[in-house]
Amino acid sequence: MNIIESTLHIGVKTPFTVVHISDTHLTYADLRDGERKVELAKGRKTCFPYDEEAVLLLASDTAKEKGAPIVHTGDLIDFVSLANLERARQFVTENDCFLAAGNHEFSLYVGEAKEDAAYRNQSLALVQEAFPNDIRMAARMIGGVNFVALDNGYYLFEEAQLAFLKNEVEKGAPVILLMHTPLYEPALYDIQMQKAPCAYLVDVPEEKMRSYPRDRYEQQLSDVVTKEMVAYIKAEPRIKAILTGHLHANYEGMVDGHLPQIMTACDDVRVIEID
Repeated sequence: MNIIESTLHIGVKTPFTVVHISDTHLTYADLRDGERKVELAKGRKTCFPYDEEAVLLLASDTAKEKGAPIVHTGDLIDFVSLANLERARQFVTENDCFLAAGNHEFSLYVGEAKEDAAYRNQSLALVQEAFPNDIRMAARMIGGVNFVALDNGYYLFEEAQLAFLKNEVEKGAPVILLMHTPLYEPALYDIQMQKAPCAYLVDVPEEKMRSYPRDRYEQQLSDVVTKEMVAYIKAEPRIKAILTGHLHANYEGMVDGHLPQIMTACDDVRVIEID
């Protein structure tokens, strides 16, 4: 568990700081959700051999020391349970937080079903009650920068999100995107393909997905709206950076050679100075 320091040079008048965390994967459950959920919690805990409470404490202490908000890019919880949502609500109530959803925010039983809009909507209302901002799309001004959170946990964007982002960009302030799943970069793709049979990135060129397992290919294949969104993000000069998670690793790279993309691992806290 480390504190990592990064800098984004985007030309703001007064420099400021945000604290970035991602993929905390809280794994709490009790008998209110039934024995099956309790057993799921026990099994999933072994997937995350770090102390998630220590990460949250470090993030909270760091944010208070810096006088900075916490921006979280998804998977604060590992699956939907009353205990997980109660702990998530406590954390975001006790701290100044702005969040984007990850795919696990809507996971009822991890890996048991195809993740799509219908699946997400089974738990969306219950999950949303635990969070202070709309976790599917929301915007917040911090230090003169418009932070725009978009849920792309299922590797896709939606028409409403594209319209929302365009409207936020038109307000004129520089924009930093918060999203769970990173956008394709050649270097990041290569790193991922050395570790897994697929890259787990948004908008990977189709020819680079031919070796993917069939289910992962279908899961991560871009649709028309997603391609339009990614093209817009790459081309819009007022979009200055992307903060992401999902891959449980630390990384700083560039989308399309010019747009900074920063990813923070599950068990680390990143202090980002923006000037």
